[in-house]
Order: sequence, then C-alpha cells, then structure tokens
Amino acid sequence: MMIDIHTHTFPDKIADRAVDKLSHEAHVINHTNGTVDGLIASMEEADVDLSVVVPVATDPSQVIKINDRAINNNEKYYFNSTGRRVFSFGAIHPDFADYKAEILRIKESGMKGIKIHPVYQDTDINDIRYLNIIDFAAANDLIVLTHAGLDVGYPGAVRCSPKMCREVIDKIGDFKFILAHMGGWENWDEVPETFADTNAYIDTAFSTEDLEPLSDGYWDGKDISMLGRKDVKAFVKAFGSDRILFGSDSPWTKQSRSIEFLRECGLDKEDLDKILGGNAKKLLGI
Repeated sequence: MMIDIHTHTFPDKIADRAVDKLSHEAHVINHTNGTVDGLIASMEEADVDLSVVVPVATDPSQVIKINDRAINNNEKYYFNSTGRRVFSFGAIHPDFADYKAEILRIKESGMKGIKIHPVYQDTDINDIRYLNIIDFAAANDLIVLTHAGLDVGYPGAVRCSPKMCREVIDKIGDFKFILAHMGGWENWDEVPETFADTNAYIDTAFSTEDLEPLSDGYWDGKDISMLGRKDVKAFVKAFGSDRILFGSDSPWTKQSRSIEFLRECGLDKEDLDKILGGNAKKLLGI
C-alpha cells in the first residue's frame, strides 16, 4: 500500500487563487490544480493508494471552516469509486481559544491527527500555546504533524528548528509526532542525532528532489539545495528506516517523480517499502 502522508488541497472555488498565490510566494511551480480531484488524478498517475491532506489555518478564524470541510471531504473521498483514497487531518491555530473542544471534535470525527505550521502561524513551536495544544492532542492519541525547519517562502524565519522540536518532546514526552521535510528543511545535518533516542517520525516532503522554480528569475543565482540520492541513502542509514514516511507536499512536488526519486536512491527493498507506505500504515492504524 502506497501512502503519501503530506499533501495539500483547497476548496474548488478558491483552489486556483490559493495555488497561484502560494506558488508565487515560494516562487515554485505547482503540479496539480490544488483540488481533491486534481490530487486523485495525480495519485492515479503515481499509483498512490492513500493521500493524507494536511490543512493549515493561517488565522484562528479559519479553524472551524477548515475542519468542517475536512470532515465532509473525509466522508466523501475516503471511500470513493476510483479506489484512490484521500483522508484529511484537522487544522488548529495557536491563537484559537477553544482548542480543546476543537481537538475533541477532530478526534470524534475520526480524523487521525492535526497539522500545525509555526512559520505560517508566526509562532515558535516551543511556545506555550503550541505546547498546550500538542499536549492535549497527544493525550487524545492524535498525530501532530508540523512543518519543520526553514520555509522556502520565508527565507531566514526560524520557528521550528530540530532543537526546538526536541525541546517539545522533552517537555511533553514521546507522542505521535511527524516532523515534515526530513525533520527540518535545510537543517538536515542536525536531525539524526537530535531525534535518535525519540519516537519522532520524519517525512520526505519537499526535500528529496530538485526545486522546480517559476520562470520569474527569483532563484537565479541563489543556492537552494535539496537532498540528493546519495544524501537520502546516507540519511536513512543514520536515522533508520522505521520512522521515515513518504510525503510529496503535493501540489508543490509531483507525486510520481518523488516516488521515482526514492526508488533511485539505492535503498534496500525492505527500507523502501517501509518508507513508501509500511510505516504510515502502522502509524495511521490502517
């Protein structure tokens, strides 16, 4: 079973505008139109069985609406005629006052986790507001998936370094924690040692292939490095394969190309099978 743990979609009415806006902020191209149907078409091409959508609330006023949509989409798309299933996590914002009630609603709806984004939400991951939210989510056996490391659209903004994530684990204890972008985008050297004695997971989203820029000249002359095939193989050896999850960050990378990249890294079949779906299947309780 092939599982993509890290994808994004938007309501059909605003998908074009949302994808265009985010694409220009990050100066990278998009590979789907940002709709659920667009994601399912991508899954068909890549032979992905399940994609997990991880929505981000950039304002506390968005939380209820985003989660309403996630609940409705889960009912519509988790079982569908294509055989390609889409399942959404919930969204929460550090300034959302009644976070406990909303986390309980997320849990009761059948969702498996929540997504937070310290950079987009302008809050450090080790801030007390996040700590309270994460602690309550963990107590309710929910996965917490966070953006980790730098962000391509916000150069220099350090809101969720590996060290800061480790501080969260030390304060709360081990829980179902996924650190996106191989544990910390462009902080990769710090990840294996920082999380070696924890149960934290990392995903491969937007870390394991060449950046595909817009033709606006923004990246001309700039050094934006992603992990190469040899880097990924060395990373898996250092970190271990049991806690690495395939994530594409669709629409910002192409699912089929991301999978092909991993298959070209020279990994053992057992390790590759774990990364492409086995680990996520266990974590999600499928």
